[in-house]
Amino acid sequence: MQTRHFEDLKDKRLLNRGNSILNRLFSNSIYSIRQLASSDSEAKAMYRFLQNDNVSEADIVKNMSSNCVSCVGNKSVLCIQDTSEINLYNHKNRIKKDDYIGLNGTVGSLGFLIHPSFVLDSETLIPYGFSDVKIWNRTHEEPKKDYSHQKKLLPIEEKESYKWIESSQNTKKVLENASEIIIIQDREGDIYEQFCLVPDQRTHLLIRAKTNRILQGKQKLFEHLSNQPFQGTYTVDLEGDKRRNIKKRTATIEVRFSEVTISGNQYTNKNLPEKITLYAIEAKEVGENIENPIHWRLLTTKKVEDFATALLCIEWYTCRWIIEEVFRILKKEGFNIEASELTQGKAIRKLTLMMLETIIKLFIMQIAYNTEEETEPRSCFSEQEIECLEIQIQQLEGKTEKLKNPYKPSNLKRYIWAIARLGGWKGYLSERKPGITTFWIGLQKFTAIMQGWILFRDVSRR
Repeated sequence: MQTRHFEDLKDKRLLNRGNSILNRLFSNSIYSIRQLASSDSEAKAMYRFLQNDNVSEADIVKNMSSNCVSCVGNKSVLCIQDTSEINLYNHKNRIKKDDYIGLNGTVGSLGFLIHPSFVLDSETLIPYGFSDVKIWNRTHEEPKKDYSHQKKLLPIEEKESYKWIESSQNTKKVLENASEIIIIQDREGDIYEQFCLVPDQRTHLLIRAKTNRILQGKQKLFEHLSNQPFQGTYTVDLEGDKRRNIKKRTATIEVRFSEVTISGNQYTNKNLPEKITLYAIEAKEVGENIENPIHWRLLTTKKVEDFATALLCIEWYTCRWIIEEVFRILKKEGFNIEASELTQGKAIRKLTLMMLETIIKLFIMQIAYNTEEETEPRSCFSEQEIECLEIQIQQLEGKTEKLKNPYKPSNLKRYIWAIARLGGWKGYLSERKPGITTFWIGLQKFTAIMQGWILFRDVSRR
């Protein structure tokens, strides 16, 4: 297991403080500096670190990408991108209205936006970290609606949507030794300029189509795909999602694909190609009386000439949900960064970046538990924490063999099992394996237990 730490900051004291905050964030899993720190003096040191201009957002992102690069090497990777808003409106009377926060374009929205590029192994889905994180804010003035064509006439570099291209280009540069990079984006990334500028021999785009583009020959993309010959089916078990009104079921998906040629429009930079060739894939759920059926139309620069490749691209695209998990843990279902007591936008933004890096360790715990390989326990826990966890294991184990911890003390899984049990997992190996949210809840509970255990031990030794 790779450690997640800073190695490159201007001052050694800042370096040590930054790594201390990362460790505290992982073990405590909470946004509050007061609760992260063990004393008032330590809390003040953390506040100073986050407010220090000698530690920039660029410094933190550079260290995050360095951690990612050290893990990737020459592997084939997926790079999942998406944007999320950090909304601080509930603290509008406390937050200082500086250059680090702004109105995010909707009523009741004050804060900033983040656009991370999350990197996974394309085969094992082991998370390697963030190749890039773009963080920015809009102005404090309410934007005026522009009904003219002036916005369309702007170069792509001056539009906010350029974030997709910029992050992709940064990822290519950072992961220059990777054997293959598959950049995965949702509909917002369906930008003609990106298809022209980003792909190369080892870098491919895989993006869900946003618009029913007009293809060469005047036929529309969606109709063209639906008219392609049926290539095969696959089934997938859907667990259900109450928020999206999706019931649990086994879905049968039909797959079609085709080579397509798309064109720029009248606003496209004239230095770019007038048309480019891509591959389009349709994954459509079939059956009767299905509410919210799956229907994806994907565009990719990777050559798709057989069913197996189409299926692989669809499987890769399904990994896009992982970045939604990252955002959930960052916000209300996890660290709850939007409830931070910090008053400066720049401090909250830095803490957000550090939380993102900490979340990687939660994903690594999940992966470590799901793999057959043994991992050293001290890659996640200290000797003192392992000692406390051993006592917890005795309490958490049931009377039957099925509820016993099946792992040896030399294996990290033994202690991840305990964290998962504290997080509400029942412990049966036949059950669904614990997820990120379970680990996060378990770590929170363990932190409280650990504090009580240390206090009891110190008092009993007097």
